[in-house]
Formats: sequence, structure tokens, C-alpha cells
Amino acid sequence: MVKDKFVFHHVANPEVRRGGPWDRRDFVKGAIALAGSAAMLGYDLTAARAEPPSETTRIRLTATPAICNAPQYVAEALLRAEGFTDVQYIKLEKSTPYMRVAMGEADIQMAALWSVLRGVDAGDPLVLLAGVHLGCYELFGTDRVHAIRDLKGMTVPVLRLGGPEHLFLSSMAAYVGLDPKRDIQWIERPPAESMQLLAHGKVDAFLAFPPEPQELRAKRIGRVVVNTTTDKPWSQYYCCMLVGNRDFVQNHPIATKRALRAILKAADLCAQQPERAARIVVDRRYTSRYDYALQALKDVSFDAWRTYNPEDTIRFYALRLQEAGMIKSSPQKIIAQGTDWRFLNELKKELRA
Repeated sequence: MVKDKFVFHHVANPEVRRGGPWDRRDFVKGAIALAGSAAMLGYDLTAARAEPPSETTRIRLTATPAICNAPQYVAEALLRAEGFTDVQYIKLEKSTPYMRVAMGEADIQMAALWSVLRGVDAGDPLVLLAGVHLGCYELFGTDRVHAIRDLKGMTVPVLRLGGPEHLFLSSMAAYVGLDPKRDIQWIERPPAESMQLLAHGKVDAFLAFPPEPQELRAKRIGRVVVNTTTDKPWSQYYCCMLVGNRDFVQNHPIATKRALRAILKAADLCAQQPERAARIVVDRRYTSRYDYALQALKDVSFDAWRTYNPEDTIRFYALRLQEAGMIKSSPQKIIAQGTDWRFLNELKKELRA
């Protein structure tokens, strides 16, 4: 168990990090260096001084072992530059990031879109604020699976029914005309066990999430059926977006904009300097393999927030989930009740998107 000021996180395999381990001082130096890099990339870290003071100096995010959530971890130094003196990363147990936001235990968070859509549909106090990046999931299959349509009658493991992987793959299946509730046999298994089952042909496909795709390729397990980073239409839509607690956003608009600015700047830094970002992710123990983290950060499109329209993503996936019977609300209702783009629109102009 590793303990520091913000995160309590268990490392399942505290093995190696290529280039050697970092201690806490190395991490702080790296974070400061990244903040300096922001200025070098043309960002004015003093821009917030021209704005009214934030309504709060505390910001709460969650800590999850997700490499593609790197921007919110890299953002710690930038959040402090925005005036947040109390930056908290709350460890998750069994709940997903959006649930902690919905419960008011976290203020803002990167989260898989499909779970958030289901939360908004259920009436949870959530508001989507921006898209962050495209494509981090990859669908691996056995020799029996060459396309999504081939999943009909097949067995597919997911961590839990109703979780992000289940909802995403259900939306993919609905898009090609399958009924995910009837045509696919779902089983609940941890990712490590799912990969072993795939390796032995005991399941037919597995939707992998970094660093799982990197590990599967390294071990030559299965074949890539869909890569959401490169394969259309999935590569045209966000997978991870920023979501805030509705009360926090309404009561702290200045703080919301500052936090959003820091995380989006950090996303740019992940795109520009994946080596440094990967070291921070490994040092904070969100994953144990530097090589896997670096490859994942290079693969994911972290600069997509500047060019893609988040409403297009919501329309596309909300319709798919509605078709699959996973949500009841229309895309229009989801957008009306669960989005607020004013901060993103201001930041796109400010950061010269």
C-alpha cells in the first residue's frame, strides 16, 4: 500500500519502471517541469489573475488506475497554478468515477461517457462539460470473431453488467443491428481473468482498456477486431469526457472554469510530452509499466478536445444506448438536461483552439 497526501492506491504488481523508479521529490520536480512546459507551449498560467477569485480553493477528483485519465493527474500542478490550494484525489473502491461525482463526493472528473449518459438518464445531478480524448478501447477476439456482427451467440466477459465496457460494447452491437441483451452472452469477470479466458479460447471477445490492449499485444493474445482510435465511426467520437457535479458547477462557476482549464491544458501536455506524462502516471501508481503507459499515451488523441464537437458524441451514443434499451431519454433530452458547454466555449477562444 502506497500512501501520500492525496492518494491511497494499491499496486498489484509493483514491478518495474523502465528508466528507474521516481521518488516523491522526482514527482514534484516532474510536475513543476510540466507546469513550466505549459508556458513554453504558449499557455499563460497567470491568465486566472485577471479573473475574479475562485469561490473555493478546494477541488476534489477521483483516483482510478486508468492511464487515459492522465490529464487529471498531470493537472495537479496546473490546478495549483489556478489557485486550488487543496487538491484532493479520492480513491475509488467499487464505485465508478461518475458515481462519486453524482453523490457530491467529487467535484469534477474524467469519466467514460456511456456511464454518464446512463446516470443523466436516471436523473443523477451530473453535467457534461467537455470532451477530452478519443479512442482508448480496443475489441480483441479469437479467430472466430472478425467483426462486431460475429459476436452474435458469443460469450463476452465484462467487469460488471451496466459498467462502461458493457455499455460501450452494447452500443457498438446495436449500431450493427444486434440486440446486445439477447444476442450476446455476458459474463462478469475481472479484466486479468478475462484476458486469460481469451488466451485459452474460453470466451470469444474482450473489450480492453489501457494498459490491457498493450499487454494483449505484447503477449500476442487474440486479434484486434476494432481499434476505437483508428476505426470509424468510433474514432470520430469521444470516449472520455469531463463531468461535474451539477451543484458544484452551478455554485462555483469560476472554480469550474479554472479546473476545466487546468485539465484541458494537461491534456495538451499529454499529447506534446507523453514521456513525462507516462512517468507521472507510473509514479503515482496508476499503473506499474512505464512502457505500456507510454504507448497508451501515444495512441490516445489527447488534443481532440480542440476540434471535435462533444454534442455529436452525445447524440451518437445516446441514440445507440436508447436503441439497445439501456436508456430511455432521447439524445435531445440528455443534451438539454446534462450538458453545459459555456466554459468549454470560452476556453477554446482563450486557448486559441
